[in-house]
Amino acid sequence: MSKHNITLIPGDGIGPELADAAKRCVDALSLDIKWEVVPAGLDAIEKYKTPLPAHTLDSIRKNKVAIKGPITTPVGTGFRSVNVELRKTLDLYACLRPCKTYKGVRSKYDNIDLVIVRENTEDLYAGIEFEKGLQDTKDLIVTLEKMSQKKIKPNSAISIKPISVEGTKRIVKFAFEYALKNNRKKVTAVHKANIMKFTDGLFLEVARDVAKGYEGRIAFEARIVDNMCMQLVQKPEDYDVLVLPNLYGDIISDLAAGLIGGLGVAPGANIGNGIAVFEPTHGSAPKYKGMNKTNPTAIILSAVLMLKYIGEEKAANRLDSAVASVIAEGKFVTYDLKSDRNDPTAVGTKEMADAIIKKIK
Repeated sequence: MSKHNITLIPGDGIGPELADAAKRCVDALSLDIKWEVVPAGLDAIEKYKTPLPAHTLDSIRKNKVAIKGPITTPVGTGFRSVNVELRKTLDLYACLRPCKTYKGVRSKYDNIDLVIVRENTEDLYAGIEFEKGLQDTKDLIVTLEKMSQKKIKPNSAISIKPISVEGTKRIVKFAFEYALKNNRKKVTAVHKANIMKFTDGLFLEVARDVAKGYEGRIAFEARIVDNMCMQLVQKPEDYDVLVLPNLYGDIISDLAAGLIGGLGVAPGANIGNGIAVFEPTHGSAPKYKGMNKTNPTAIILSAVLMLKYIGEEKAANRLDSAVASVIAEGKFVTYDLKSDRNDPTAVGTKEMADAIIKKIK
């Protein structure tokens, strides 16, 4: 049995309760795992004067694998969020969001099985912005008007949308390699190249070029993003792995989560070259902190993704089956997984994790 060193970031708000639930479920699989618990978020600010201490980053770099609870984005700090800073600092360029139906979760759809692969470092989320009214912004507007021969209102704010050949190539390749490894059949590149001919046009051109290397093994197609949204609502069964630039990936990953019952059952991973951070895709819900009320499914399924990533496929499948069994049974689940959210038989975070642990075979 392989030994694994894994960084555990409890987070804040409901994060510590959820992280503990995930850790106990993984421990129940009797793997050789050594956990290194490190802080991030609001609680870290009080002690370390930063929401992302250097030793937390060092732990992730050393162990190469981390799982984290949700973290509140603090106001008035040097960067926008711990999540964004982790992705930038560690170059976690691929955001992986599988969206799969679990029997017993309320949804208008059945048998959804989609994987969203979102580029994590470029596009409008690169954070290259210019505030309205500043001199730099006014100078930029003058320059852009000269270069583009198009008028820009003087009281505009400006965001820059970089999309590179290198960034596109590696995210599309990631999507195809994931498809191969996980016996998926098709990759769909999502874009708006009909309007943004140079940025999204580049994304589409590079995606088509990468796809040529997988001909005969994985099917490839492209869809315009607005049409893709409609297609997912009308016939999601036609799609498999979707690969998207940052902004569209953010939007469509939440749309896909909506198809399976919401963010409470949607796991996530941010993956770079030889390093990965796994996390649920919902927020830290500070108003529920310490109430033992919130659904731990998303972080436990994120742990399933983590186990697959570190090569513990059988253990991952055991945990996934246990989660599916508890949800399908519907007895020991949190209030949001009951048909009536006011059902007095709903259990807490800890009790649902206990039920999952009992189902592990």
